[in-house]
Amino acid sequence: MEYSLSRKMIAELVGTFLLVFFGTGSAIGAAWIVHTYVPTGSIGALGGFAEWLAVSWGFGITAMAVIYTFGKISGGHINPAVTIGLLVTKSIPGKNASGYILAQFIGAIIASLCLLGIFGVDIGAGIGALGANAPATGISFSQAMLAEIVGTFLLVLVVMGVAVDKKADPGVYGLSIGMAIGISLTFLGHITGGCINPARGFSPYLVNFLVGNPAGLIWTNYLILLIGPIVGGIIAALLYKFLANPNSKEIST
Repeated sequence: MEYSLSRKMIAELVGTFLLVFFGTGSAIGAAWIVHTYVPTGSIGALGGFAEWLAVSWGFGITAMAVIYTFGKISGGHINPAVTIGLLVTKSIPGKNASGYILAQFIGAIIASLCLLGIFGVDIGAGIGALGANAPATGISFSQAMLAEIVGTFLLVLVVMGVAVDKKADPGVYGLSIGMAIGISLTFLGHITGGCINPARGFSPYLVNFLVGNPAGLIWTNYLILLIGPIVGGIIAALLYKFLANPNSKEIST
């Protein structure tokens, strides 16, 4: 069954909303726990890593659930980097891609606004910043950019292999993509905060800006969260398309 573009956009909006709401909401909660219990020296059995692991896999598990729910309607992109990767490989029409990206940003913004309503403005002032990403102390702009490129490369490569490729087993795509997100964010957490999604990166910055930027976020850092994932996604999509469509003149070995 082919669904209308409006239905697909609604699926992408709701899917991205859920991803950002529960994913960044988990990050806010973990930051609140650390802020609350650091004075007592009790921030988790792994000295804080347990909290970040929970956040990373919170994103991964939410993405898995959303992809299995909406995959049959819109493909379950819930990430502009994924949509752009599919666009450059002509796996999605340009009109659909534009609608998807718009829906993804709107869904992410609504999620951050809801989190603001739940946690309040004060959450931006040092306790989570509504889940906003930024390079960690000692990490340069170029280092953070490279990390986001490679992290998104993994995600989109898996998407191409398990969801776009018609030869793939349709039963495992949600699980595989969720795991790719989880491991990618586990690695990126202490470098960029773990984004690999321009819509997820944008919404906390925008909502913090709307309430006076109490977290002191620097907008130039968003370039890392915008350019890095897009570049990584395009490279992965083009590479997979090349590998999965060998030249007919090649001789098998």
